[in-house]
Amino acid sequence: MNLHTTLPKTLTPYFKAELQAYAMAYKAGDLTKAWAHLERAHIIGQRYPFAHTFVHWKMIQFGFRIKSGKEVIGQIPRLLVGGVKSFVGKVPLGNPGGANVPPMKPFPIEKDIQDIFIKAGVETA
Repeated sequence: MNLHTTLPKTLTPYFKAELQAYAMAYKAGDLTKAWAHLERAHIIGQRYPFAHTFVHWKMIQFGFRIKSGKEVIGQIPRLLVGGVKSFVGKVPLGNPGGANVPPMKPFPIEKDIQDIFIKAGVETA
């Protein structure tokens, strides 16, 4: 069971960097790149209830901004239960968090994100 509710301090800079990169790409109008950074932030933060819920909040906002009903509808249950799943340790590791993927399907974690977990001293299993 995951008893941590907040990101470890060693992981926080990487999580924040993805959110900052999202904001910059979004502001620049590069929606594909912006979304990719939200997905990366989701993977980094999904084991921690507050971070996990926050990313789903950003994803639902993104869905509204791009006028994607599918994303908005898909994010509602993720927003409501994602943090709870994190708290009890029942998240599918590597899942990018978008409505275009099954919410409980694990995905392989990209090597550069695995390296982030290693540098931060955080286990992925």
